[in-house]
Amino acid sequence: MNISILLPLLGVLVGGVFLSTQAPINAALARTLGDPVLAACISFGIGFIVLAAISALRGAGPSGAAISAAPWWSWLGGFLGAFYVAIVIWGVPQLGVVSTVAALVFGQVAAALILDATGAFGLPVQAITWQRLLAAGMILGGLVLSRAG
Repeated sequence: MNISILLPLLGVLVGGVFLSTQAPINAALARTLGDPVLAACISFGIGFIVLAAISALRGAGPSGAAISAAPWWSWLGGFLGAFYVAIVIWGVPQLGVVSTVAALVFGQVAAALILDATGAFGLPVQAITWQRLLAAGMILGGLVLSRAG
């Protein structure tokens, strides 16, 4: 494996660990508060504060030109993230962490196949190959197995 890929791979792997850990933490907050949407709101609020502080420390801030040049759809990320956090908070108590994460990963990989194949949102086009389909199928198999028994 190329050494230059190890650091990003490790970073994404740690991000996956954080996402799996975030799910039951947010679900516990929702149980305490009695509302998964409120728990998601608090989670996003804390995340906003952390990211705003990091951005400020780095001296990063968008210019008016950059804001106006962004495509309309590039502003949807926050909406999609809010849906993700809220649905995970709702799903974890019902499905468990393994099944919830398996369903999330399958959904991500299925969508990623289409996004790569079409070059959506300016991505470089990458073909849907049998290996990629098999990988998605294996994740789906893991989801099915996580619910068996």
